[in-house]
Amino acid sequence: MLSRRLFGTNGIRGVANVELTPDFCAKVGLAVGTYFEGGSVLIGRDARLSGPMIASAVISGLLAAGCKVYDMGLAPTPMIQFAVRHFGMDGGIVITASHNPPEYNGIKVLRPDGIELSREQEKEVEEIFFEQKLRPASWSSLGAVRALKGALKAYVRAIEEHVDVEAIRKAHFKVALDPANSVGVLPALELLNDLGCKVALVNGEIDGRFPGRHPEPKPENLGALSQLTRSSGADFGVAYDGDADRSIFVDELGRIQWGDKSFAIVAKWFLARWPGEEVVTPVSSSSLIRDVVEAHGGKVVWTAVGSVVVSHKMLEIGSRLGGEENGGIFFGPHQPVRDGPMSTALMLQILTEERRPLSALMDELPKYYLMKSSVKCPHELKPVVLERLREEFKHMNPLTIDGIRIWFDDGSSILMRPSGTEPIFRLYAEARSEERVKEVIEEHMRIVEGIIREASVR
Repeated sequence: MLSRRLFGTNGIRGVANVELTPDFCAKVGLAVGTYFEGGSVLIGRDARLSGPMIASAVISGLLAAGCKVYDMGLAPTPMIQFAVRHFGMDGGIVITASHNPPEYNGIKVLRPDGIELSREQEKEVEEIFFEQKLRPASWSSLGAVRALKGALKAYVRAIEEHVDVEAIRKAHFKVALDPANSVGVLPALELLNDLGCKVALVNGEIDGRFPGRHPEPKPENLGALSQLTRSSGADFGVAYDGDADRSIFVDELGRIQWGDKSFAIVAKWFLARWPGEEVVTPVSSSSLIRDVVEAHGGKVVWTAVGSVVVSHKMLEIGSRLGGEENGGIFFGPHQPVRDGPMSTALMLQILTEERRPLSALMDELPKYYLMKSSVKCPHELKPVVLERLREEFKHMNPLTIDGIRIWFDDGSSILMRPSGTEPIFRLYAEARSEERVKEVIEEHMRIVEGIIREASVR
């Protein structure tokens, strides 16, 4: 069974029917139902084959706590998050493992505003779960399940409130879409059709085995979308992950563009409308984001890595835009969470206004080269190594929110952070030339390796 910590960085994750057994999931449902004091809870799931089993088990636990359960069935995460808030629920549960392989599944818990629980709130659920503070309802107060209708159209209409629908329709765009054989296809087709777009579809049939590609939208998994974008004459392509909260764009030339670039384009557009705003992004994001935001009068607010951290920081400071390098865009006027279909609509709006191809917008961005590497480091040495790194580079005014990130005078940078799950230190180097980025990462790998060796013999 899982460790004493129930929640990981992305909710509760595990292999279906191995870690996520019916008994375990029912107990999670009872703990969450206890946390929400028997209130109204909305539940939805992605396309994974284990979804019905896990959802049914969680629902049984919620009912045992006296909750009124509203079942959305198949739905992407951002649509469930929207519906929790839109329909006035006390909370929500998403059954998804996002980009993980098909044998995995997971349980995310949402607050009434549709945002995932903070770490402090997760600890409250964990205390209920592990300390046997579960509160089953009496037989006469058990909950009931209802199907929730109307969420899809309400969600799509809410997205359309933030773009010029008529102008997009007149532009007659063609979009290549790859929803990874998962639930993102449901709102995406509704949205694109209503916006007058022609759609070229790949991996569009919902199938929890993910036969078309791995649900992680990395470049190596998007060859079919790249080819389709070129061959169909699409204005751009867009790929979602398994629960459609992240979107990776392909320009009309078939070039797969990583999330930093699409986020930079959205940030530039956003700051023209909301000048001087703070834009939230994790320390793992490219310096490109800082360059673009500051060049257009905004300010970057850095956070630790993790989408939940970005959402909560946006709420804390009143920011209306956040983004991650992996394709997550948080458009606060709609909802301060990652939202693939909303990101797709924003790209259509930007191209409508710019009247230039996506490739032109991408090519005018500052160019950075990226290299990633890792160094083996036992878990018990990570705090010591991190402290030594911070001491070593304190004269360079490093960013130490999550690991340590240093910028150099030539604009290059290095992020060194311990993995949360593996016995390694990760290094991410960036520079304006391939030669310089290689130099930066090799130099700092030697430094990290030296500190680990010293710490090992003490």
